[in-house]
Order: sequence, then C-alpha cells, then structure tokens
Amino acid sequence: MKVTLDLRQAIMNRVQNKSGDELRGVITDSIGGDEMALPGLGVLFEVIWQQSAEADQQKMVQTLYDYIQQAESVANPSPS
Repeated sequence: MKVTLDLRQAIMNRVQNKSGDELRGVITDSIGGDEMALPGLGVLFEVIWQQSAEADQQKMVQTLYDYIQQAESVANPSPS
C-alpha cells in the first residue's frame, strides 16, 4: 500500500511536535531564505489565517497592504 502525503500534511507533520520556540525558529529561518521554504510558510500562514478572528485577519491584510503601498512608493517615487 502506497501512502501519499500532500504538501500540507507533510509540512504539518514536520512541525507537529515542535515547541513554540522551535516553531518560531522554523518561521524565522525560512523568511528571507531559500525559495523552497515558501510553500511551507504558506501552509503555516493558512493555519494562522483560518484560526484568526476577523479583526486579526483585517489587521494582517492592512499590514500587507501598507507594506505593498510603501514598497511601491519607494520603487516608483512621485515626480517632484
């Protein structure tokens, strides 16, 4: 019998028995690192999103929006 794990299951299995400090380490080590870590961060973000209240989701969206707007203004400064 062949057992096939999908990406979500594989990521969750990888972090399942980690402490809070270890989870933080997984996240901080993945941010800005190899692009291969991005799917794992996406799976972890999905869990955070699904378990967050609407107000917290809105705060995350606002944080992302603000960052994108700031990055665009730095990349494309308005003419003076």
